Amino acid sequence: MEPTRTDPLDRFRTAAAAREAAGLRRTLRFRAPDDDGLIDLASNDYLGLARDPRLAEAAAGAARTWGTGSTGSRLVTGSTRLHGDLEDALCAFTGAERALVFSSGYLANLAAVAALGRDALVVSDAGNHASLVDACRLSRSRVVVTPHNDVEAVEKALAGRTEEHAVVVTDALFSVDGDLAPLAALHETTARYGALLVVDEAHSLGVVGTGGRGAVHAAGLADARDVVRTITLSKSLGSQGGAVLGPPEIVDTLVDTGRSFIFDTGLAPASVAAALAAVAILRSQPELPEHVRTRARELAAAVAALGLETCEPAGAVVPLVLGRPDVALAGAAICVENGVRAGCFRPPSVPAGRSCLRLTARANLSSDDLAVITVALTAVAEMKVNA
Repeated sequence: MEPTRTDPLDRFRTAAAAREAAGLRRTLRFRAPDDDGLIDLASNDYLGLARDPRLAEAAAGAARTWGTGSTGSRLVTGSTRLHGDLEDALCAFTGAERALVFSSGYLANLAAVAALGRDALVVSDAGNHASLVDACRLSRSRVVVTPHNDVEAVEKALAGRTEEHAVVVTDALFSVDGDLAPLAALHETTARYGALLVVDEAHSLGVVGTGGRGAVHAAGLADARDVVRTITLSKSLGSQGGAVLGPPEIVDTLVDTGRSFIFDTGLAPASVAAALAAVAILRSQPELPEHVRTRARELAAAVAALGLETCEPAGAVVPLVLGRPDVALAGAAICVENGVRAGCFRPPSVPAGRSCLRLTARANLSSDDLAVITVALTAVAEMKVNA
């Protein structure tokens, strides 16, 4: 009997049609150099450094000196003196003992959680970023997902474990809701149960704490040897790449066993140099993080004044909850019509019923920008009433 032959692409077309009907199709948007003249509330360029000429010149100089690519993995030819300088600068800025630079924040999370969580219980916050979720899965260990920011649930998981070792994983500042993890309480719990605490500082570095040194530093845990930080260089630092910060034992383990470090091409020298320049700017202009937080509070106040759901921002992220995916898409389109680019987040990026516009403050937003933004948000509020 002849085997049944079907078009192997049929299932993908069917799935795409279902996503289309649910308002969940994604499309690539190729932005212009000036982003079509729109006010940017969609990117993660919190300090406005991605177009800073000091970063551009540093990147260009590194490309001329070292070439356009790193040419290999960090363990072969992909480590330049610049990589070591950046690792030293990150340690000096954040108070970490050691740092290890990766080619993306996503890969830094994969390495940290998958390697450190192997043969251990892994406890993960329900609101964690997808990179942490994937890293938990790659650890091949038992994973317990706890309700968002629920320290008691974390303690229950640690107290009831059968595994000798445990790792607790959390975002520092959650990328859509904009709230902070209770790091001091979490650390008190993990320390009592002999667990590592891994904190993703992607959205808090450069924004939270004195001079933007991050949420771990702000919580007084910068020198805690049982706390591991992951960061990205592509948000506040306006570049590309990521890093893991922690004691030497952690960094050595990742160099020896972190698959997304060992088998990945090193970060390009131009990106390393740009991030180095950004750290130098943060050190010389420690007021920049407060500018971001002030603008975020102003954005949140504007949203709340219109009767729309938001939160008190802990960093740069201000959610504007609209509920249905089609309403969120309509809201994003209205923003564009009024001169503003806003992020549109729908499932699976957010839970069902929580589709939203994600507004991100920048240190260099002007009062004139805020006036335009308020007009756009007013139009979104009017649309929401009629949706």
